[in-house]
Amino acid sequence: MAQFFKEKPNKSKQLSAKLTLDITQLDHLGAGIAQHQGKVVFVAGALPGERVTVQFVEQKKSYAKAKLINIVSPAPSRIKAHCPHYVQCGGCDLQHMDTQAQREHKQIALVDLITKLSSTEGIAEHLVVTPIVDDAWHYRRRARLATVFDKNTQRLQLGFRAANSNKIVEINQCPVLAAPLSDLITPLAVNLNQLKAKASLGHVELTQADNGHFAVLRITKTLPNSDLRWLSGFAEKHQLNVLLQDDAGQLTQLYPALLSDEDKVTLPFYLLADNSVRCSFTPGNFVQVNGVINQAMVEQAIDWLDPQAGEKILDLFCGVGNFSLPLAKKAAQVIAVEGVVEMVEQAKQNALDNQLTNVSFYHADLSADLSEQPWLGNIDKLLLDPARAGAYESLQWLQKMQPKKVVYVSCNPASLARDSSVLLANGYRIAKVGLVDMFPQTHHIEAMVLFELGK
Repeated sequence: MAQFFKEKPNKSKQLSAKLTLDITQLDHLGAGIAQHQGKVVFVAGALPGERVTVQFVEQKKSYAKAKLINIVSPAPSRIKAHCPHYVQCGGCDLQHMDTQAQREHKQIALVDLITKLSSTEGIAEHLVVTPIVDDAWHYRRRARLATVFDKNTQRLQLGFRAANSNKIVEINQCPVLAAPLSDLITPLAVNLNQLKAKASLGHVELTQADNGHFAVLRITKTLPNSDLRWLSGFAEKHQLNVLLQDDAGQLTQLYPALLSDEDKVTLPFYLLADNSVRCSFTPGNFVQVNGVINQAMVEQAIDWLDPQAGEKILDLFCGVGNFSLPLAKKAAQVIAVEGVVEMVEQAKQNALDNQLTNVSFYHADLSADLSEQPWLGNIDKLLLDPARAGAYESLQWLQKMQPKKVVYVSCNPASLARDSSVLLANGYRIAKVGLVDMFPQTHHIEAMVLFELGK
């Protein structure tokens, strides 16, 4: 008796097959979304309103990922990427979409995610405030350039890492980097290649600060005097503060030369609160890369918190004092906590430099048990500015803190939405939601949400 067997689907054929799809929307990571045979298909580089030819690269039970092969009909929002390195470089991923469309997408994605993931019935339109936006180009005041020494050509390559790769994309400009820093890339690469010890150079960090332009060169061994003289000449020509950083993280100021051994290394700083607060930082410290947007973001956070004299405000994930110091200027008692020891020490020094005695900085692992922390207790208001992982663990102590207001600054809508559920479950309501366009030309969504105890 003949037996009939159902032939197993050939996965290799499924992946190699090309098909045409209609893109209906973007996900919060900037990939186009289409539907095919009841399955969601994500297509990086595709835009809503486009018909595209794609090829599957990954098939799962409920979704698939596809590579963009051809754009059959482009969307009105599609533009030519401004940067010549866009296709290879992993820094930006939405330059093919016009700026206004980017912002509209981010606004919609923010509201939709919070609405869906925080189990709210919907966010009233009047709660969504005007987005904080500025110039979409030349906004980055800081960048870390990777270096690779090619033994075959004896050249040092300077650039950014490719998308989803450790490979270095050699660049000669960056249109999202502050113009003076972008203009510096080519002459810097040329001059670094003149050094005898160029193979000993690690990454290069460029910073535009309110006290000048800085370049920090990571070195794996001491540079010869001839190299030091060459770098000093380059720094003088370009009026560039040059710092050398060894493997232990120790900084040495090369230019301008310190007058004595007692002089401290000149650190970059930026100004806040109508230039009344100076916030210094060292290489490796986290600072917001978009200076103009950061100033507006700090001002909005302070406006929403409305600090009053005599109030106690807790700032978690405080960094070097980006929010803490301006809040302390408002005469409130500020308690600030950070998980990186070096940043806590810098924040303490910043408070001294600004003659602020009403702010206290503490070091603590904010994802661990906080029950024995001396600063944990009843407060009036809370500010959160966590990394992408969010503040879920810290929010487990809400009952002990009992703030009347919470301002949450987020760089990840998914963790923000998850953490919103904790706040809502503890009796808070969403009072305001605002997009902060910190990273134009990328899919990254920065946001600020004000929570208030329900009435």
